Amino acid sequence: MINRILKTEEEYQDAVVRIYFLINASESAIEPDSPEGEELELLSLLVEKYEQEHHRMEDPDPIEAIKFRMEQMNLKQVDIAPIFGGKTRVSEVFHGKRALSLKMIILLHRYLGIPLESLVNGSRDLILESEKREQLLHNPTIRNYMQRSVTSRRIH
Repeated sequence: MINRILKTEEEYQDAVVRIYFLINASESAIEPDSPEGEELELLSLLVEKYEQEHHRMEDPDPIEAIKFRMEQMNLKQVDIAPIFGGKTRVSEVFHGKRALSLKMIILLHRYLGIPLESLVNGSRDLILESEKREQLLHNPTIRNYMQRSVTSRRIH
């Protein structure tokens, strides 16, 4: 039984194989308080932690998130034009000639169910100039928040 933090890809793979074995070993459900249930819970937490640290997924591109949702809902650009303010504006956004506005983001979330995080996380080009960033981070409250936020993103 693995009962320590996973540090290598081999340990990670072993844990994944063990989880698969535990899940498929019996026809009946695993009882949470049984030794197998506790092992499964521990392994799941260890695997999740390893994946967060070593297999981190990049934030989705907002346009790709919209196109993916359109495909899921079998929609065409003309179908979502009212959200954007017209067919031309949809095309401009999809071709990078116009940014998503706050109104578009809210409406895409409300009417198509696209997570807000998917619509705003891809905005990597939106950063402060280094001088302004240093000025902002000079404030200890903001600096502490940013440090916690960066740590949290690595963990989650």
